[in-house]
Amino acid sequence: MSLMRSRRALLGCGVLLLSPGPLAAALAKADVDTPAASLAGQLLVATPEMGDPRFARTVILLVQHSAKAAVGIVINRPARELPMVQLLEALGLDSGGSDGTATVFAGGPVQPEIGFIVHSSEFRRPGTVDIDEHLALTRDPQVLRAIGRHEGPRKSLIAFGYAGWGPEQLEGELASGAWFTTPEEPSLVFDLDRATLWEEATKRRTIPL
Repeated sequence: MSLMRSRRALLGCGVLLLSPGPLAAALAKADVDTPAASLAGQLLVATPEMGDPRFARTVILLVQHSAKAAVGIVINRPARELPMVQLLEALGLDSGGSDGTATVFAGGPVQPEIGFIVHSSEFRRPGTVDIDEHLALTRDPQVLRAIGRHEGPRKSLIAFGYAGWGPEQLEGELASGAWFTTPEEPSLVFDLDRATLWEEATKRRTIPL
């Protein structure tokens, strides 16, 4: 079973029972012939020149990047905060022994019914995808059970949807000044107040605004 499927509204709309195929295909496509200059693991920060309102003031963690495609997760748009028990039950998972709450993020406009977990890299499950030496991504919903029982990764971020780019599309947007990149830091991905993350990331821009 892929993360995530549900008959309940987690992001204000029905989250459907789907296979991981579309996101898995996007990740696999981006991972083919990944160049040494891959931006995977970088933060993609929208500039004031961003013309697409869907991405205004967003900070995106690039999960995969190659000449063929790029895939990223918006990390500064929390959508819902739910008790962990409620989230697990909505996904049809055993909630026994779980406690705490989970913040669910709107990860991007592409396939918002698809969910996954970005987490610290010490935690691994079959199918886990490495982002860089600090971060990984897992689609297996059983990771949520481990998190609810305090047996999961040290740090995690739950998201629905992702941002995707075709061949050379992201490079063109970077060249136009819609984005700039900066190295990720786990504290930026997981810890910093989401309301101030864009401002903090923007301070790292290496060219004048």
